[in-house]
Amino acid sequence: MLRGGFAAVPNLNLNYAAYFSTLSTNATLASDRQIGGRLGAFLPKQRIEIGFSVQHLLQENHANRFGAHFEWQPRSLPLDIRSEFADSESGRGYWIEPALRLSAVSHAPVFAHTQLVGRFQQFFTKPGATNDSVPGANAKEPEVGLNYYFLDGLRATGSYGRQLSSAGNANIWTAGVTYRFAFPLGRGGY
Repeated sequence: MLRGGFAAVPNLNLNYAAYFSTLSTNATLASDRQIGGRLGAFLPKQRIEIGFSVQHLLQENHANRFGAHFEWQPRSLPLDIRSEFADSESGRGYWIEPALRLSAVSHAPVFAHTQLVGRFQQFFTKPGATNDSVPGANAKEPEVGLNYYFLDGLRATGSYGRQLSSAGNANIWTAGVTYRFAFPLGRGGY
């Protein structure tokens, strides 16, 4: 993967990523042969980011996949609003997620690192689609959860959701830890 970013004009930063993945049938590190990329634009004054991505499978059905994302962090509230849309050979779907940092409710240190997250997602299957990674029928899923930031790049998450589908309803419990790391190639500046 090659990725980077640069200031295009005073209030516009562009970021990009391009990648190639080779076929691996190793059960632990399985991957398909594919190529793809992403282009994003960040407006620092408005605290808005939008981006678009594309992926092409270089094997089997040679499918094309497309996506778009949006994020806004208003200055007046400790709020993040994120959303994504994706279209693939199996179907298309979207999600929208507001996340409120609880420092808006209390100045206790634990609340300064905690976010209350709501999420709604919907998926529409395409006729004849067979993919175990996505729902087998049209589905809606409301979800609520908490994020706790130990450090800027270290986060614990937990959530509960309810998948509503003609194929059957189900409770979805999620727990996880994410760690973001980066290796800068040079000095950056704004």
